[in-house]
Amino acid sequence: MGRDNRNLRPPSLAGAEWLVREETRAVLHAIERGGFAARVVGGAVRNALLGEPVKDIDIATAAVPAEVVRLAGAAGLKAVPTGIEYGTVTVIARHTPFEVTTLRKDIETFGRHARVTFTTDWGEDARRRDFTMNALYCAADGTLHDPLGGWADLARRRVRFIGDPHDRIREDYLRILRFFRFTAEYAEGKPEPAGLKASIELKGGLDQLSGERIRGELLRLLAAPRAVATVEAMAAAQILEHVIGAPGDVGLLARVASIERALGRDTDPLLRLGALALTRPGSALALRDRLQLSNREFERLARLAIPDRAFDPKAPEQEARAFLYRHGAETFADAALLAWARSADAPGDQARRVRTALPARWQPPALPVRGADVVALGVPAGPAVGRVLAAVEDWWIGEDFPNDPAALAAALVRFAKDANE
Repeated sequence: MGRDNRNLRPPSLAGAEWLVREETRAVLHAIERGGFAARVVGGAVRNALLGEPVKDIDIATAAVPAEVVRLAGAAGLKAVPTGIEYGTVTVIARHTPFEVTTLRKDIETFGRHARVTFTTDWGEDARRRDFTMNALYCAADGTLHDPLGGWADLARRRVRFIGDPHDRIREDYLRILRFFRFTAEYAEGKPEPAGLKASIELKGGLDQLSGERIRGELLRLLAAPRAVATVEAMAAAQILEHVIGAPGDVGLLARVASIERALGRDTDPLLRLGALALTRPGSALALRDRLQLSNREFERLARLAIPDRAFDPKAPEQEARAFLYRHGAETFADAALLAWARSADAPGDQARRVRTALPARWQPPALPVRGADVVALGVPAGPAVGRVLAAVEDWWIGEDFPNDPAALAAALVRFAKDANE
């Protein structure tokens, strides 16, 4: 988006691919045929104006939910009352869901829930939202409606709360994290001053939130283009500790991000979370409980704590292959990149690049010995077979995975003999 657009009227989105799709037009026209305006609102409009991918399409209308259901049915569309108490009906057109929500104003808010009343005033509906860039509406013909100056903020890449930031945050303290996440995704420069000030003053409210809600916003923030600068701002404001339960290692996060860029890798929010938050023994367990991480996420973070010199390119590659065999490609790649970040080596270091890329050029072989081979040598079935296999495997790994049948047979005979004595 060019800076010359800052003082112009909001542009038209007429002809936008997502707007002229048959399914989008079917839902909008179904409501409009009943005499009600229907406009796309929020993320779809914001992303379209920024030239970013449009995913979910949310629609606002003055029609009450019962009317939306009736009009959708009359147009041959399926309507599901997914959030009827908040005015939301999911209308499905060509297997694509659209959340259609009646214009509303919040009477009372408590976290992610609110007591609402419906309205026909588009301005009232806009004022209940979080940021001005999320209060832009697009009609079926592409005309933009901007009741709160969201286009000017979007053109300036400024994330600004609607009205008093303190009021918006008290309605839902997760909006502190959303403020920083949107800043990391869309803003240029430092966080908007009024929003930052309110976030600092009300940061204690983050302690009231569930770990699951914090986790979702935090991982999206860590994947954003300006994650490092934004997390630095959160740390300076002493907000980060309310999110992860510790001051965090922002410097290590910055190093990981630099290496990701040097390698041309996609951002990895969970690895970045590990770099930021795994600052002491037991951190992975504490983080699991605080953020309600899934078992898969916790196990991946916990494996990052496995110490090994195999990641150092000065160590023989045989040691790296042994680690890769025992712990798997994902753990090796994660731990090697984190070890790189903790070292003094530059993000462009070629030796580190080669060592970290080991899983891409070497696939661990399968142990070429089976339990039946051990039994055939006279070892009785049972625990003794497992002990022989483990001993052979240790020898095989230590010898750098030889594929010589004679050497394998000799080793197997030797360990089986030891078991039979």
